[in-house]
Amino acid sequence: MLERLNKAMEHIERDLDQSIDVAGLARVAATSEYHLRRMFSALAGMPLSEYIRRRRLTVAGAEVLAGHESLLDIAVRYGYSSGEAFARAFRAMHGVGPGEARRTGTALISQPRLTFRLTIEGSSSMRYRVVDRAAFTVAGLKTRVPLVHAGPNQAIIDFIRGIEPRTLELLGELSDQEPQGIVAVCDDLDPSRAEGTELDYYHGVITSAAAPDGTTALPVPAGTWAVFTTSGPAPQAIQYLWRDVFTEWFPSNPYRSRPGPEILSTRLSPDKTEADAELWLPVERERG
Repeated sequence: MLERLNKAMEHIERDLDQSIDVAGLARVAATSEYHLRRMFSALAGMPLSEYIRRRRLTVAGAEVLAGHESLLDIAVRYGYSSGEAFARAFRAMHGVGPGEARRTGTALISQPRLTFRLTIEGSSSMRYRVVDRAAFTVAGLKTRVPLVHAGPNQAIIDFIRGIEPRTLELLGELSDQEPQGIVAVCDDLDPSRAEGTELDYYHGVITSAAAPDGTTALPVPAGTWAVFTTSGPAPQAIQYLWRDVFTEWFPSNPYRSRPGPEILSTRLSPDKTEADAELWLPVERERG
């Protein structure tokens, strides 16, 4: 998978002064556009569109400083409809307009080319299993929250604090499938998985029963799931697990993520500083 991603990166470099067809990049990477965007964001820490924009403005910046062509010619070559649009984008990245940069020869910001490599940490291994599941329902309380990559998600904390204990008791009685008990479910994530983008968050249970009044039901179709387990400091161990699954497990296994909710079951220590967690991700086998 990493080899195919790197070929896609080469195509981006070749076409920085042209319209880049993301669907075409996905074909080079032998995957779908959805999976390419999701995998890239998980590995690179930024959306694919943002990387392309920053690479274009890096190369354009070098041409601005070289002074061989007019600023408008450079703007048009790199896909900007006007000199004003180019100047706004240039200033947003470099902190200075292209005209001033050319006059003063000021230092500019550079987005390096990305190359993906797999680094093996031999001291530990990832515990996982792959299971096929029949259709089920997530029943619980739902809200919309921002995505947080590191540290506590205050929006989720505040939401959970506002749930009546009796409501959680009633939901807990409906739990009749893995993972058991109250779970955290994330759905409708932005394909970029960028920090601050929003997602649907459910606090509820996996069940075959109908959702009680006052709660929300999320029907989940049958499919294959990869189940990962971890133990360690909360919430770092859980966030690191999410990161490692996308940056290490997917590139080295014959699976890719598919659309669907991501389910997390967590058991906290009495002082809430340590956690045992199980992460369920919807997956499908890579096509040969």
